[in-house]
Amino acid sequence: MDPHVRELLDLLVRWVHLIAGIMWVGNSMLFNWLDRNLVKTPDAKDDVEGEMWMLHSGGFYHVVKQQLSPGQMPSILHWFKWQSYSTWISGIFMLAIVYYMGDGAFMVDPSVSAISPNVAIAVGIGALVGGWLVYDLLWRSPLGKGRTAVALSLALAGGIVFLLTSLLSGRAAYIHVGAMLGTLMAGNVFFHIIPSQRQLVAAVEGGQKPDPAIAWQAKKRSIHNNYMTFPMLFIMVSNHFPGTFAQQFNWLILGVIIVAGATVRHWLNIRFNFPQWRPALAATLVVAVVLLFGLMQPRKAPSRHEDASHAPVAFAQARAVIDLRCASCHSAKPTDPSFLQAPAGVAFDTPEQIMRFAERIKVRAVLSQSMPLANKTAMTPDERTLLGHWIDQGAGVE
Repeated sequence: MDPHVRELLDLLVRWVHLIAGIMWVGNSMLFNWLDRNLVKTPDAKDDVEGEMWMLHSGGFYHVVKQQLSPGQMPSILHWFKWQSYSTWISGIFMLAIVYYMGDGAFMVDPSVSAISPNVAIAVGIGALVGGWLVYDLLWRSPLGKGRTAVALSLALAGGIVFLLTSLLSGRAAYIHVGAMLGTLMAGNVFFHIIPSQRQLVAAVEGGQKPDPAIAWQAKKRSIHNNYMTFPMLFIMVSNHFPGTFAQQFNWLILGVIIVAGATVRHWLNIRFNFPQWRPALAATLVVAVVLLFGLMQPRKAPSRHEDASHAPVAFAQARAVIDLRCASCHSAKPTDPSFLQAPAGVAFDTPEQIMRFAERIKVRAVLSQSMPLANKTAMTPDERTLLGHWIDQGAGVE
């Protein structure tokens, strides 16, 4: 595909994905908040589960949650499903545009795995499909009624995180974990929540009393989605933070973020009947930050020539590495077909440009080693060390 067309598609699909995602998560958070704040007054009718008054945008809103009697279906009923479908569909398109097109060049880091890009794409797709099948079968099984399913789900999630970060580039692994969570959430809506709601509607229209078990099945999967929201939101923006995915223990970093995000969501969910939720929330955040601070320490690029590593490094040596490993993308006229323009507007065509971005080069190419992206130009450890010493020595042109 023409790079210009691919970039335009990336922009449009990403825009749709962001808007749909905000709508989906916003609706989820609102209804979750409503369920925990609705109050049943002493004079409420038996079919009323709770109600509240709200003030927003200059108007008063009266919200009532109630059970419908047989035959009382309202003429207009609003459904909440297209936000989730649009988010998932646009996310899959974006996954294909960014990672699968261009022969999957960003899928594999040669320093991490020797598999081919096509195999990496198959692994990524397999994680999405297999993740849903295993998750759904587990929670449909008798184990899904107890805490065992929670423990198994966390163990399986940890396993898939470790597997993907071992086979794919860090950035691709993270985004595929996020895509898997998004697939579980959209699958819950499509295969469980909406069908359960259709059964409830059919019962009322047919003059029957809705089965509470059907409502609980939909609510259980909705709660699952609620706990997956915070981890998924981080992963959606994780490609901007190479200090997470480009680390040696990137799998453990993602594991900490997933567990911390779900735990924070838990304390917020139970805060209305758990008086100690504030210290619990604070403790969770402190532990997570301390763990992440330790795990995200910059790593030193290894070198086979440490005895000569502190010798003065000439600008010509540094520029030779940059020209060979970086300039194919970071140039006014990139030769890499994946880019029409230099990523983030960073170009290394002149000595002045290289010196201006010296500290950024150190962070991305030497410390986090997140550049070149997926190390597609095969920058070596010795080259990273050389760039680091040149920058530490003042990043001069002499």
